[in-house]
Amino acid sequence: MKKLLGALAIAVGGVYGWSIWKRRGSPLPSAITRGSMAARNGELAKLGVRVGATYASASARKLFASAERRVQIDHETELKSAAQVADRLGQMKGALMKLGQMASYLDDGLPAPLRAALSQLQSSAPPMSAALAADVIERELGAPPEQLFVEWDPEPIAAASIGQVHRAVIIDPDTGAERAVAVKVQYPGVDAAIDADLKNADLLGFLLQQGFSGLDPSEMVDEVKTRVREELDYTTEARNQQIFADWFRGHPFIKVPAVVPSLSTSRVITSELVVGQPWSWVLQQPQEYRDRVAEVLFRFVFRSLYGMHKFNGDPHPGNYVFHEDGTVTFLDYGLVKHFTDDEMTTFIAMVKSAAYENDVPTFRDVLENAGMLKLDAPVETDDVGTYFGRFYEPVRANREITWTPSYASGIVRHTFDRSSPIAQYATVPRAFVFIQRINLGLYAILGELGATGNYRRIAEELWPFADGAPSTALGRAEADWAASRQ
Repeated sequence: MKKLLGALAIAVGGVYGWSIWKRRGSPLPSAITRGSMAARNGELAKLGVRVGATYASASARKLFASAERRVQIDHETELKSAAQVADRLGQMKGALMKLGQMASYLDDGLPAPLRAALSQLQSSAPPMSAALAADVIERELGAPPEQLFVEWDPEPIAAASIGQVHRAVIIDPDTGAERAVAVKVQYPGVDAAIDADLKNADLLGFLLQQGFSGLDPSEMVDEVKTRVREELDYTTEARNQQIFADWFRGHPFIKVPAVVPSLSTSRVITSELVVGQPWSWVLQQPQEYRDRVAEVLFRFVFRSLYGMHKFNGDPHPGNYVFHEDGTVTFLDYGLVKHFTDDEMTTFIAMVKSAAYENDVPTFRDVLENAGMLKLDAPVETDDVGTYFGRFYEPVRANREITWTPSYASGIVRHTFDRSSPIAQYATVPRAFVFIQRINLGLYAILGELGATGNYRRIAEELWPFADGAPSTALGRAEADWAASRQ
């Protein structure tokens, strides 16, 4: 479990949280009301004591219990400790809550009660008070919400890691008609809390370097710190969201809400209100619908990467709104990575040599030039292809596949398993830190959906070097959209 949680922390960009947990020996985190590192570390210690006491009590009760009763006690203990962890995570706004969001769907190795409890964090968490939210609005926009909006709902419709969302109504400046909007308000003090957590990132880099002899963690840690601090600036998020909204305008099944700039600041974002269904609803739908949703998510990620040279680096189900017609709305653009032309050239060369041409020597050259593999490492080239090529397995062959949780979990373990001799000569350059979230995030979601399809043919539609013909109904609709844009 320690190894798994360490991997989850990095995957979520939460390297800061892992280092605190490692030193304290407690499962996960606690409350946010204070932003200092000492206060947050103290809360972690309290949670560790609380969960430890739960397990100690259970062990005592099992001493004289029957076999059947022991199973029951174990189950009750899992439920109680899961509730304790999820409750504290929900209160600890910022970095560590993000860890809980991703942990809830990333790996099926987590106990089922803990996964179920953490899943509540995907779309909601304990909110701040209505008065405090209104105070943020007044300080940022110059007037109380009742004056700025035709209608303002003081009860949030969602509360997440660094902010919560309220429903409101404005007068559209272009049409003069009433328009429903979503207003995201940042929690006061969350910037200080995240800064406190980020101070632990350098410590984690040191720990990683001790355990993984070939790993240079400096670029990885710097990239995480930069991206997470960017997320605190809603001005950047609003700009990113509008870029995606403009690029996907008119798309047949990918929707991005437009931003209202006049009602957006560094701590408030106002955008179109989207009403739909949550992830839990999707999991109850027929497999045909789930297959469609999976294809939409896959196309959004790789259309963004190859078409826009951008990646929305926070892929968890709480950021998606699902609609009965099979369209999906994508929210939350605070953690967007913008890739340079040189970085994209490298990514494209990697997938082309590894998955499309199966040219292992060229693949190794690309890895070495990118800094992912030490130059002239004393390992066989075929072994390099096997080790790094695992990420391309779903798109390597022209066949129908079914994504599974076990494959997604295997990718997580493979990413952080340093027992391979090749791993000792591998590292994670800065440009690749958030690309790995595709493997760790998207693949986990597709596995939970149990999605089936020929993803090689879908990928060929998206790869800039393949120019594949549309292979599905969604592909044909997307091709028509792309032609209309030209």
